[in-house]
Amino acid sequence: QVQLVESGGGLVQSGGSLRLACAASGTFSSTSLTTMGWYRQAPGLQRELVATITRGGSTNYADSVKGRFTISRDNAKNSVYLQMSSLKPEDTAVYYCYVGRLVRSSMSVNDYWGQGTQVTVSS
Repeated sequence: QVQLVESGGGLVQSGGSLRLACAASGTFSSTSLTTMGWYRQAPGLQRELVATITRGGSTNYADSVKGRFTISRDNAKNSVYLQMSSLKPEDTAVYYCYVGRLVRSSMSVNDYWGQGTQVTVSS
């Protein structure tokens, strides 16, 4: 099992910055963690991808955050981070950490989600 603990959300003014962190713990091999990432969900909307990063460091960003957000990970710490800059009111949402874990016996990937952290950007 994988447990995810997020931190770093809060209230910030438009144009400000925040850094989210997510640490994975539990009974797993660090090398079994595949893609890690961040998703967000605003009130009344579906959860959407913000950014993902593979174990090798390849990244993918939503168009709405390109150039403003940077995702990174520390494989030794089983952690993923999201540096958010030039924040806008439309970035307001609950941000969820995501981790994929490879199950080698079946070559399938199990999905794990954090509890979510609120990010509020005031205008």
